Amino acid sequence: MASMQRRLGPNAVGYYGLLQAFADALKLILKEYVAPTQANVFLFFLGPIITLIFALLGYAVIPYGPGLSVSDFDLGIFYALAVSSIATYGILLAG
Repeated sequence: MASMQRRLGPNAVGYYGLLQAFADALKLILKEYVAPTQANVFLFFLGPIITLIFALLGYAVIPYGPGLSVSDFDLGIFYALAVSSIATYGILLAG
C-alpha cells in the first residue's frame, strides 16, 4: 500500500516484495472496524461480503483453458451479467 499511495515506508516485505500483498491484507483485516451508530451493524458488514462473493462468482464462466473452466454454461454471458447486477445490492447495503 505504501508504493500505491506514493509515500515512504515499508513497501517491500519478503524476497523482492512478494509477501507485501499478504502483509497488507493482514494489516487491513486486523484493523479496528467502525460502524455508524444508527446503522444496522449486521447489514453494514454483510454488504462487502455479498459484493465480494458475487464478484468472484462472475469468474465461474470464464474459460481459462481447455478443461479449466469451473462450469460450462450455454448462457454464460447472461449469468455473468446477472451475477454482477446482484453484486450491486451489497454496495447498497454497505451504505
